[in-house]
Amino acid sequence: MTTELVPTGHVAALPPTKPGFFGRLPVLKQLRQSVGLQRGMLVAGLVITAIFVLVAIFAPLIAPYGFSQLRDDAGAFGAQQPPSAAHIMGTTVGGYDVYSRVLWGAQTAVLVIIMAVVFSIFAGILLGLVSGYLGGWLDRVLVVIGDAIYAFPSLLLAIVLSIVISGGQSSLWGGIMAAALSITVVFIPQYYRVIRAETIRIKAEPYVESAKMLGAGAPRIMFRHVLRNATRTLPIIFTLNSSEALLTLAGLGFLGFGIEPTAAAEWGYDLNKALSDVTSGIWWTALYPGLAIVLAVLGITLVGESLNDLADPRLRGRKRVKQKEGTMSLTSVDKPLPSETEILEENA
Repeated sequence: MTTELVPTGHVAALPPTKPGFFGRLPVLKQLRQSVGLQRGMLVAGLVITAIFVLVAIFAPLIAPYGFSQLRDDAGAFGAQQPPSAAHIMGTTVGGYDVYSRVLWGAQTAVLVIIMAVVFSIFAGILLGLVSGYLGGWLDRVLVVIGDAIYAFPSLLLAIVLSIVISGGQSSLWGGIMAAALSITVVFIPQYYRVIRAETIRIKAEPYVESAKMLGAGAPRIMFRHVLRNATRTLPIIFTLNSSEALLTLAGLGFLGFGIEPTAAAEWGYDLNKALSDVTSGIWWTALYPGLAIVLAVLGITLVGESLNDLADPRLRGRKRVKQKEGTMSLTSVDKPLPSETEILEENA
């Protein structure tokens, strides 16, 4: 029995390797596919977003003071105190510790983002499935309502809904729920339009027609066959909407329609109270909350844009061809087509 060696410089096809469990995870799968600048953007976004989430989770352990704490054993903090050993980012005009407010604000932002996006995904998917699959007058009514909400200025709509939903509530969960629900209504049309368009396309596929002929009901077809194939683009929309939810929350707080400072820390509210400090040379009350908003939005946006680029075949970068000891693997572009004789021998 003899083995043939592939000479150096000749092309040999390498068998594809199946990725493991972690390699099939959504973000890690895209990370393996990315190269060059795309990978750098995705890694930077993941690192910033991971820090943002970890700070939100461990804020009660990291923050030296509570978000509404005005004094400690040594006495009152004092208003507009510059950065010092006791308060490394200074204090606000209300006498709160800026460093603690920034850390606690991350927790508030993560809670609102998760609640708003989860609620909007659930409602948008359900409405999109029903509207796209059943069609008829219900589809026309939902399309008109969705277009009307989508055309309305999102921040103005969030302000109106926040006033209606909150009802003067100043508790932690009351304020967070009001902010999350007001952002949810703004996001529902986006998920509805995507799922509806995918449902209309998928319900014309042969496997859906086959399921109908086999006697499957509409609910089974929608949730077993259509839903699984209509939600592939949702992770991209989820990341992009997360940054928009954070900006909307900050906008509500900045305009005075957000969460009360005694109920939870919120970066937009702290920026609003720091406006008069900037003209007086008191820079620390506005710098750190504003920087936290910029970094959090930047990290989430980098992840979302990178995933969007990798999902688009026109923007996806080509993988480098690995070379080792004078051999390389064939790509689908470089591999020569089989001859007519080889095709006949293979089918014989």
